[in-house]
Parts: sequence; structure tokens; C-alpha cells
Amino acid sequence: MQTPKTILLHLDGSARTAERVKVARQLAEAFDAEVTGLPCTISALMRYPYALEGAAEAMAIMQELDKECRGKAHATFMAAGGGSPRLHWAEPMSDAPWGFARRALYADLLILGQRDGDDPAAAELPPDFLPSVLVESGRPALVLPYAGPVAPIGRTVLVAWKESREAARAVSAALPWMKRAESVHAVSYGEAADASLHGLQDYLKGQGVSVSVHSGGPEGSDAGEHLLSRAADMGADLLVMGCYGHSRAREWVWGGATRSILQSMTLPVLMSH
Repeated sequence: MQTPKTILLHLDGSARTAERVKVARQLAEAFDAEVTGLPCTISALMRYPYALEGAAEAMAIMQELDKECRGKAHATFMAAGGGSPRLHWAEPMSDAPWGFARRALYADLLILGQRDGDDPAAAELPPDFLPSVLVESGRPALVLPYAGPVAPIGRTVLVAWKESREAARAVSAALPWMKRAESVHAVSYGEAADASLHGLQDYLKGQGVSVSVHSGGPEGSDAGEHLLSRAADMGADLLVMGCYGHSRAREWVWGGATRSILQSMTLPVLMSH
């Protein structure tokens, strides 16, 4: 994959929005890219539907809450962006948050944030916003954790490999980072891990990337926890993996590792469905 030239940055009222803006600016400068910051939240009226039962005054309050939310996101975007000419503010969509996945179709890379249930701003988005955007748009996304500092990304890269289209797409999206990395590692689980890792090694060699491969042992339900533990042991600052999930009976069903990583990530994760 060529380096991303169009980056779509999700903005909301969460405490980590500033961190996402800073990372977006760093990537824009590193990859000579343009960033569109798009505020996307549920309207106050949808969060507080009981306001429909009130008078016009209640409706005015809901509108004011939406205005304050946009104002906060804009202030954060301007302050954390440092006036970079590569960062561009976009007005909120009328069909937010569901329209975000459609807008994502026109970007090379998304920058999203892990959901923090303890952040008061968590109610601004549906609980499954992040994974549903990944699945519905099919675009690669850099997902930042809600806790801890985010160091420069991509010096030590860990790839969670399996022979699947999702993992292959994630690896392709990660090539710009891997070609710049100081070290790249890949881990795979299951009986065919060694053979698949050697296949990946050959592929990346052709891309000019040297990778150290590691067999993770049998594939289990705790693969996500193992990945995070291994990433910590290696000092990895970027985890690359496929996102596995589908819709069933109006609910999203996620693969075990995907669900675990989305809940417990401790480092930036580049994901693709």
C-alpha cells in the first residue's frame, strides 16, 4: 500500500480527542498527507428522548447542548492541531453517527479512539461505533487506546498474522510503518502457524521489510490477551491485525481476539476488516 494521503479523523467530546488530533498531525507530516477532522456524535435529542415530551424550551436546550459539543470539539481540534495547514475542519453530518462509515469510504486511513465507558462523553456515540465503522467501511483504521501516553508510532511493530483477507489487508495498510520501523515482528497461532509465518516473511521480504517470526502456540480464546502481553514484552508501539466481525439479528458479533483488543488495548492498533 502507498502511504496514506487522505486521513479521516474522528472528533468528539472525549478526553482523548486531543491525543488523536496530535497523532493525526504527526502522521500528516510524516506521510505528506491531508487530514479531515470530522465531528461525529449522537444528537442530544437522541440521547435524551424524553425532551420530546417537553415544551419548545426543552428543544432549545437540546440544540444548545449540540452547539456546545461541536464548539468543544472545534476548540480541541484547533488547539491540538497547532495551526497545521494539513488539518482541515469539516462540519458535522446531518446523519451522524451512522454516516461516518460512508464518509470513511473516501479516506485512505481512519483515526479512531477506543471507547472509554468511564468518560462522560462515551454517551455521545453508540457502544459499537468503532467496530461498526471498521466493518461497514472496510477502511484501515489506527485505533488509539483511551489510557496512557501515545509514543511515536511505528518504531517497533507487531503483526498478529493469520491467513485471512482481514489480516492481509491490515498488513498491506501497515507497510508504510513497517518500511520505516526499527524492528518488525509477527506472531501467529495454531497448527499451521510456522508455515503461514514463513509465507508472510517471504512476502514482506519482497516489500523490503525484514520480519522476525514467532509461533504463539495453540489458538485459544485468550489470543487477544496473549497479543497484548507479547506486545508489552517486545516494547511494541503498534499492533497490526485484522478486525473480525459480522452483523446478526441487528447485533454485532465479534471474534474473540477482536473483542478483547477493542476492550483492553494498551497500544495503538492498526485494524482492517
